[in-house]
Amino acid sequence: MNTPAPALFTYLLRLADDNMVLAQRLGELVSWMPELEEDIAVANLSLDHLGQASSLYRYAGEVEGAGRNEDALAMTRDERQYVNAVLVEQPNGDFGQTMARQLFVDAYQVPLYDALTSSADDTVAGIAQKAVKESRYHLQHSRAWVVRLGDGTDESHDRMQAGIDAMWP
Repeated sequence: MNTPAPALFTYLLRLADDNMVLAQRLGELVSWMPELEEDIAVANLSLDHLGQASSLYRYAGEVEGAGRNEDALAMTRDERQYVNAVLVEQPNGDFGQTMARQLFVDAYQVPLYDALTSSADDTVAGIAQKAVKESRYHLQHSRAWVVRLGDGTDESHDRMQAGIDAMWP
């Protein structure tokens, strides 16, 4: 492992926090989706992100060497100690806004995890190999909804554009 432990720990924590916060945001939507199939899909997206966070927290705990496990890293820090991207914290808003946020996260995570599959750190590479498969599905899902809403009615187009505009910054 070429990366010093403190830098690797911080990096793993950032990736884990992104996934944990996004999993929580997506979990808020269960039973609120426009159709049952989408409700199940969003629940699965949430579970995928939760699984990725768990693997990353577990390894971060090992790297830190302070005896903290994944639950301690995920649940015993206060909100100011999280180092996630601001994007994943954004409120769900309407469906267009939620799908815009998801598209941006997915478009970031696919190349990130794809690159990390070649990591010199075997554990990071292993986590990324599983995560990239899930992230590719997530990107396919969010991309399809963004196109569907953008090409739909005037109202769905306007909401999708408003979602993109809100998430872009």
